[in-house]
Amino acid sequence: MQTKQWQLVSYLLILSQLFCFSHADVGTAAQYNPPYLPTACYGDDQTQFPSSNLFAAAGDGIWDNGASCGRQYLVRCISASQPGTCVPDQTIQVKIVDYAPTATQSTTIVLSETAFGGITNIAVDSINIEFQQ
Repeated sequence: MQTKQWQLVSYLLILSQLFCFSHADVGTAAQYNPPYLPTACYGDDQTQFPSSNLFAAAGDGIWDNGASCGRQYLVRCISASQPGTCVPDQTIQVKIVDYAPTATQSTTIVLSETAFGGITNIAVDSINIEFQQ
């Protein structure tokens, strides 16, 4: 009987590894261009930007009255209007340094040029993303 129980446990372990449960949200992203200063979070402080230049401005959905300043998000392009836009399986980590009000068409997050280019192959206006804090 122990052999059958061990086989069942092994089967369940293998099965559980086949399912990847994501805690990410889905939204949209756009790109913004320099000048990046001043920002809503840190004003004219140059040290706010990560050396990787992977930073972003928060849209209304994640702005949280400024509480999002300094938060880190994992961002992945999942689709766009033009096929081949997304870099497959590429995830970047960005730091929120600014606020992007609704003027950017209800975009969830607006990425720096470097960040946007890190997950896209083609210049487009906006992309669909999966993001996670």
